[in-house]
Amino acid sequence: MVKLQLPIKLTHKKKSKIHKKLGKAPGTITYTGNRDNSISTLDVIAYSEDSLDEYSPVNVETLLEDNNDQIKWVNLVGLSDEGFIEKLGKAFQLNPLSLEDAVHTEQRPKIDEYDHYIFGVFKMMYLDEEQRIVVEHVAITLLDKEVLVFQEINQDVFDGVRQRLRGKLGRIRSRGADYLFFALLDAIIDNYFMILESISERMELLEEEVYQKPKPKTAHKIQELKKEVLRIRRYIAPVRELIGRLIDTEHPLINKDTKLFLRDVLDHCLEINESLQIYREMVMSLMEMYMSNVSNKMNEVMKVLTVMASIFIPLTFIAGVYGMNFDNMPELHMENGYFVVLGGMFVILIFMLIYFKRKRWI
Repeated sequence: MVKLQLPIKLTHKKKSKIHKKLGKAPGTITYTGNRDNSISTLDVIAYSEDSLDEYSPVNVETLLEDNNDQIKWVNLVGLSDEGFIEKLGKAFQLNPLSLEDAVHTEQRPKIDEYDHYIFGVFKMMYLDEEQRIVVEHVAITLLDKEVLVFQEINQDVFDGVRQRLRGKLGRIRSRGADYLFFALLDAIIDNYFMILESISERMELLEEEVYQKPKPKTAHKIQELKKEVLRIRRYIAPVRELIGRLIDTEHPLINKDTKLFLRDVLDHCLEINESLQIYREMVMSLMEMYMSNVSNKMNEVMKVLTVMASIFIPLTFIAGVYGMNFDNMPELHMENGYFVVLGGMFVILIFMLIYFKRKRWI
């Protein structure tokens, strides 16, 4: 197995390669991701109710061999080898448009139905070791006895499905390829809840920061979170409609029993979309709260400065009057004039402090 580079984080700006597709005919296989020169590898789990085999075929022709009615999960890792992917697609008679979408990493989530297969594109999300959100492109194809998965790197969210297959846990080993297709979708969507939990925790921390010590960098954090929520929503929101289409489809590859399980996935999608909508509104309000708190703190500062200025204005006026150099000012010749004026200024100061205190201005 070839070890590929670490996944690109959602918070990092990807270098766009969409221009590589410009001017090319529809169905042209053009990889648009950022992991060039990666070798495509195949991993296969072939299983039935009583048997399970795992192997990495040397060539595509091996996949076409009949393995005693076993269901095959063919996992392809590495999407930049366009020639190999084209060969794999021809072996399973996949439409070139499907292969084009399989390697187009910016493709919006979608479901396409063909005569002998169902093709879907989704965004796989998980948290890395630093608890940052990672988004990966994944395409899943359901055939009669095979499920093909196209992904860029080895890391994915399907370990639970593999463990269920190896341990003969649950229903996967006793059902058809459509149930495996459902199980993979369910694993992708269940992982969305972890992403929502991570966003919720970040939002709570930001809310405390906004209320307690809002700083200029707090606004930057809110803006970054806002962009992230909107981007995640763009990846997740279409999935609800796609699952609904799978439930309503009359395609013979989706059994009636599997549609019952897809309804449970649809419920999860509805819950996730509702939560995303709430988070979107909350992150919008966080910026408003930040601006309001900053404004309130500024008002408090201005209030203190205004009170201080109001106290010293009459004292400055008195000092200014008696600082004029006119001869005909009787108070200037008083023996105790300095102490009288100073005492008067002190009385005015005390009076104004008491007045402001009663008005609750200080």
